[in-house]
Amino acid sequence: IKISGANLDTLERIGKDLEEIMRGVKGTTSAFAERAVGGNYLDIAIDRRQAARYGLQVGDIQNVIETALGGMDLTTTVEGLERYPVSLRYSRELRDNIEALKNVLVASPDGRQVPLGQVTTITPAKGPMVVRSENTRPNAWVFVDIRGIDIGSYIKGAQRAVAQNLKLPVGYTVVWSGEFEYMDRMQKRMMVVIPLTLFIILFIIFLNTRSLVKTAIVFLAVPFSLVGAIWFIYLLGYNMSLAVWVGMIALAGLDAETGVIMLLYLEHAYEDAKKKGLMHKLVDLKAAIDQGAVQRVRPKIMTASVIIAGLLPIMWSAGTGSDVMKRIAAPMVGGVITSVIMELLAYPAIYLLWKKRFLTKQS
Repeated sequence: IKISGANLDTLERIGKDLEEIMRGVKGTTSAFAERAVGGNYLDIAIDRRQAARYGLQVGDIQNVIETALGGMDLTTTVEGLERYPVSLRYSRELRDNIEALKNVLVASPDGRQVPLGQVTTITPAKGPMVVRSENTRPNAWVFVDIRGIDIGSYIKGAQRAVAQNLKLPVGYTVVWSGEFEYMDRMQKRMMVVIPLTLFIILFIIFLNTRSLVKTAIVFLAVPFSLVGAIWFIYLLGYNMSLAVWVGMIALAGLDAETGVIMLLYLEHAYEDAKKKGLMHKLVDLKAAIDQGAVQRVRPKIMTASVIIAGLLPIMWSAGTGSDVMKRIAAPMVGGVITSVIMELLAYPAIYLLWKKRFLTKQS
């Protein structure tokens, strides 16, 4: 969670409030707010009047502070392809506390050694360890880890908790970032990709069948398969993710293909019976549909078996990228199973209801 605003102290206070709120949200394993003003510093203020008494210039004192305390690069050592700077500064015991720093000597123009404490005021102070900025504004971050809940449901609960318990000052904003940001971007992209994919599938089926009714019948395979896909994802304990949606898109194309073949068998059996002059009564229609459906059982089972046999090794994989591949394969495994069952059971009945109307018109 990124908090933006002008004042670092206010950012730290808001961050601490957010940390407490997030710890109370279901699914949170840890929440930690950056301490924007958590660094320890020494402020060395030069007393210009005292420096003038000893004939010292501000630059002389600053040079001592820079070289004796901060260190000054004198040269660079070359070791093959490596380069290391060689720095010079006072040893640790001469600069590890304020009293030792006050005794650091500054050479005056007349040759005297003036202690640093006589020409400066050294005070400890709190300050920012790191100043983050985004869009030209200072930022403070709250890091949150979750477990046992999907990121979308968690963010909804967290946003409700923040809206109820946190009042932001004017000019300060809270932005939800990290994995949620990627998920939100993915959802916006999927809102375009999924409808476009379904439209392309519908268009290709229509080009193949040249009939809106047949296209609708074939497309029923998609909801048939989604039943098994969703149940299988639920049984495996997977959450909805980009990989799962990719698997469902692939499943939609696969189901449309198998649905076209199933309809082709039924249509072929129906037309064959019509050519032979056997299509007069409802019994004749049922016999033709029964013949077409029975012919499709073996190739349908073989097709589903081959698909599942090809995907099951992915479900037992444990290498790099296996988590993503499992979530792509899972919808296809579950969807193919219910697609086979529903297409063999429901397609003939739906086809019967459609063709029965033509028998009534003929009679």
